[in-house]
Amino acid sequence: MTDKQKVALSSVVASGFMTATKLAAGLLSGSLAILAEAAHSLLDLGAALLTYVAVRVGDRPPDQEHPYGHAKVESVSALAETALLFLTSAWIVYEAVERLLAEQVVVESTWWGAGVMVLAIVIDFFRARALAAVARATKSQALEADALHFSSDMLSSLVVLAGLGLVHIGWTQGDAAAALGVAGFVCIAGWRLGKRTIDVLIDTAPEGIADRIRGLAEAMPAIVSVDRVRVRSAGPNLFVDLEVAVSRGHALERVNDIKRALLAGIATALPEAEAAISIRPVALADEGIIDRVRLTAARHGVAVSRVAVQLVDGHPAVSLTLEMAAQQTLGAAHAAASAIEDAIRDEIGSGIEVETHIEPALAEDGDAGDVPPTELAALAESVHATARNHPAIHDIHRLRARRSGTGLFITLHCRLTPEATLETVHTAVDEFERDLLQRLPQARRVIVHAEPLR
Repeated sequence: MTDKQKVALSSVVASGFMTATKLAAGLLSGSLAILAEAAHSLLDLGAALLTYVAVRVGDRPPDQEHPYGHAKVESVSALAETALLFLTSAWIVYEAVERLLAEQVVVESTWWGAGVMVLAIVIDFFRARALAAVARATKSQALEADALHFSSDMLSSLVVLAGLGLVHIGWTQGDAAAALGVAGFVCIAGWRLGKRTIDVLIDTAPEGIADRIRGLAEAMPAIVSVDRVRVRSAGPNLFVDLEVAVSRGHALERVNDIKRALLAGIATALPEAEAAISIRPVALADEGIIDRVRLTAARHGVAVSRVAVQLVDGHPAVSLTLEMAAQQTLGAAHAAASAIEDAIRDEIGSGIEVETHIEPALAEDGDAGDVPPTELAALAESVHATARNHPAIHDIHRLRARRSGTGLFITLHCRLTPEATLETVHTAVDEFERDLLQRLPQARRVIVHAEPLR
């Protein structure tokens, strides 16, 4: 049995005891105020039973028919308790008005009647504290409603004591006046409880939570805008529906990283929240033609290795290299390239001129292993000999060679003057790679990484 169920069950026992005690005291003394309190306690007993059942049902985990759990059963229970509160108040008011209009009312003010009310105040005080503590810890609306019942009982019992005091000094209508005071406390408690309960049932967003979540999302640099924040509560849980926009230039892995980071931020700030995040890709204002070309090709699952943009008679002209599967037929590759060209025109505008060049992409080779040291030494000698024919290339280092089922892959680093432009460096490295491939026919691919000369 959970803490929620234990404290709810103890409330049932306490309410049953106080109902029987107050009823006996009210019948023996003839006090309407005490009878009103007995009726109030009887209501509390029914509400406590309802709360106990609601807590047991509300603690059930989500299932296929209730994907958000059963916590709102507690809200339904609290709403039923609210209706009972107002019905009880109406009965108390009716009886009190009849007694106030009656010519003679017999009410006996006894010490044991007052003692019953003092006992009720003590029990109500400790029950309200215990229920409120567990309600705060578990965010249980049903237990909160029960705590509110016991708090209102404590205050109304004080009013009844005051009414018995007025009867003792000779004003018999003081008992009925005290009963009206009890009805007032019950109505106030019912109004407060009913408002909170209805807010939950109609999915009113908890105050300030949506702004807090929006602030967490807007604080992340990768998020362009926050389009939608919806929050609703059910028992101890907050369900968050969030839609944000990010640059469409991000790779899928990066988008997932952004989503995970936002979920982690929400979980840290609001541990009770269960967030569902939708991410919408958007075009940024500073996207250039090259960015848009690469994104368009990526949407078709094709990598772009080189993109050049020129202005011809005031209209942009784009040329790009598409890397496609080496085993693909020319007909299929040409159709795919034509589809990409059309998509680029749709993206940028019909006035753009698009030319594509198709190259075979290197296939995945699976497992590969480093070549033996003796073979690597022979390769190093050939690489250094080739470098001597390229005056721009200096300091060959970090040479590595791996062999797979399709051939030899060679990677190395070299240095060039730091003042050289990227265009000059690219030309020098490209020529060096071509010479190495001619000198080393066993090599399938050579990759040269350029660094500034120190």
